[in-house]
Amino acid sequence: MLLKDRIAVISGAASPRGIGLATARTFAAHGAKVVILDLDAQAAHTAAASLEGAGHLGLACDVTDKSACEQAAAQVLQHYQRIDVLVNNAGVTQPVKIMEIDPASWDRIMDVNLRGVLYLSQAFIPTFRAQRSGAIACMSSVSAQRGGGIFGGPHYSAAKAGVLGLAKAMARELGPDNVRVNCVTPGLIQTDITGDKLTPQLRGEILKGIPLARLGQAQDVANAYLFLASDLSSYITGAVIDVNGGMLIHG
Repeated sequence: MLLKDRIAVISGAASPRGIGLATARTFAAHGAKVVILDLDAQAAHTAAASLEGAGHLGLACDVTDKSACEQAAAQVLQHYQRIDVLVNNAGVTQPVKIMEIDPASWDRIMDVNLRGVLYLSQAFIPTFRAQRSGAIACMSSVSAQRGGGIFGGPHYSAAKAGVLGLAKAMARELGPDNVRVNCVTPGLIQTDITGDKLTPQLRGEILKGIPLARLGQAQDVANAYLFLASDLSSYITGAVIDVNGGMLIHG
């Protein structure tokens, strides 16, 4: 087991077909005690109860609210007295063009995808530093690297690019405290967000641009998170792991 008895917090992890829940299940199967954070408290409780093993926890948390993140961190630390892994997974998207982005849409996409990473990380960093150990993994996207995506507008690309910069800066600052920070950049993954939007024609066109000739599964991303959370990546920080089937191959 790669995460035996470790405490792992995952945001946005209650969606049935989502990357967050797949990650929670993978971590639990490897011996971790998992805390699922989600806007929907009942969904978080239900998801936590579905995990393999005992000792998991589901909590309500709005990652765009700094005080809510601090409260969630306090609950986690009261319950477990430590944290070993934080996965900043919560995110939202909106498939619009540049001239269709209004101020409210810009703020929402930035708040959840970028501000939420900052707030939740800030809530746990003091404990990571005090322990002199910890791993933070952040969800970015291939959209940040290629300048746009199929289901995400320019503001989504901008927010996810911001996550890359923020994570690298955190990695540099927290490295001396033995806290690692890395990013995952998924390509097109079959989740609740994409599941009902792919027509056979669109799917065929997309697959032409993916060398591995298939869409990604949530488990593919969960496996990358597992690597970054475990000691297998103990000398890796400030890195970006592409999980895109070759959709984007870059130097």
